[in-house]
Amino acid sequence: MAKQVTVRKVRRGGGTMPRSARKTVRVREAETLTGAAALSIAPSIPESGVPAKVDLRNLPACIQDIVVAAQDTDPGPPDPIDYHQLRGRLEAARPTLPPIYREAVLQPFLIILDRLGPQGFSEVLIRDPQREGEAGLLLDVAHSILQNGENYQLVATDAFEEVVSDLYDGFLSAEDRRGVKPPERGIIPPLVKWGAPQFGPYTWPVDVTSEVLNLEAGIVNLPPAQARAGLLAWSAVGHEVGGHDILHADIGLPEELAEAVFQRLDAEGFGALAEYWSDRIDETASDVLGILNMGPAAGIGLVGYFRGLDLAFGGEGILRNGGPSEDPHPADILRGFLAGSVVSRLRFSQARQWANAIFAEVEKDVRPDELVLADQRVTPAQARRSADVVADVLTSHKVAALEGHALGYIQNWRDQDEKKMQDMVRLLISGVGSLTPSITKGIYAAHLVAAGVVAALTAEADVRRIFDRMIRLLKQMHDQNPAWGPLFIRHRGNVVPHFVYSQPPRVV
Repeated sequence: MAKQVTVRKVRRGGGTMPRSARKTVRVREAETLTGAAALSIAPSIPESGVPAKVDLRNLPACIQDIVVAAQDTDPGPPDPIDYHQLRGRLEAARPTLPPIYREAVLQPFLIILDRLGPQGFSEVLIRDPQREGEAGLLLDVAHSILQNGENYQLVATDAFEEVVSDLYDGFLSAEDRRGVKPPERGIIPPLVKWGAPQFGPYTWPVDVTSEVLNLEAGIVNLPPAQARAGLLAWSAVGHEVGGHDILHADIGLPEELAEAVFQRLDAEGFGALAEYWSDRIDETASDVLGILNMGPAAGIGLVGYFRGLDLAFGGEGILRNGGPSEDPHPADILRGFLAGSVVSRLRFSQARQWANAIFAEVEKDVRPDELVLADQRVTPAQARRSADVVADVLTSHKVAALEGHALGYIQNWRDQDEKKMQDMVRLLISGVGSLTPSITKGIYAAHLVAAGVVAALTAEADVRRIFDRMIRLLKQMHDQNPAWGPLFIRHRGNVVPHFVYSQPPRVV
């Protein structure tokens, strides 16, 4: 193989208070309800609009939920290592895939298997006993088809697929790219699978699957435990494992963004930090894309997720301050500052309040003596300011690869998204039935996952019950997704009519 095959690993690794007991108080606009001083203040979510304050009082419970998921070593289904049995199971799974995935994934994969034959298949497995290279890729593609076809974790698998599909739809669909030509690389959303908890979340990006196996989609993996727990991981990981393909859908986009980040930081006197950030453009821009797509929930979700992972593996339960040279991700603390800075630039009315809430959480974890990035010691002020510069560049810099548009133009979080998200918060907290067509009009997975995070963060929320409801509703949403129907549809956002005239609503 001309290109080394590597796994792109991501970072390491219900009820509410009764109405009669609720009360509201006046606090300053920028104030966040956290800590002991806020324990007597219950949430107040109006019937319309957005809540008056950011409520993070249940963050410790959400972090503990991450710990439970991270320490669960369920390996998922056994690897399909019998060649003839695998071949038969794949054929049996064919009818369960939409036509576009049969053509883009199943058929080219079967061609590869036929070329390998039993002997070649066995040789691949022997050459990669740890399943970290070509054997891992081969088996993961098989798992993604089989788990879908054989109904492994049926509800959670479809929910997971819907979240990943929505991430792609939000940046690559024709509806969201008005004025921007289609990407040079026609990307369809990855297939998803569960397994390999020792590796944590990871992705085989499409540039690897296409070169090695001639597929037209990537493969995304989550540990099986996250089908049952780890709510914050769904907001903080989806964009990470999908960002690489999105960034590389437009030829030259990552390189342009890296150069813009370097030039801006260098011009503002950050020296070596310019190289540190630009060298990590894939992971950095993926964080930005996730927040542009899912709003502030993705930002605070990232903070809680990383704290939970640190606690699960013997740490203090804080954002790590150090950034080793060999780590392709920016240090946790930088990513927290980046999240706050990106949220502050979102186009909804509570952006500043949410940004302040995220900054307040990140500042709690700053350890000045440990702030060493690629062997360079920096101050907390330098870390925060550099992250703000990077956020500004990645949300607003107009790049040639996007016909002179910025990432923040193609995707953003607006008041209408916040309103939809709050509608879903009420649905998750109340536990009321199904998603009816009247409820789901204009609602996407990003709104629902964001609502799950916000609902779970609310004081006294039952995280597990909210997680279960979120998964069930995402499954319903997936069942209604036209991209998983009988037509060849790459993104549900492509199936949107453009009207010449919008009729005003009737006044009755």
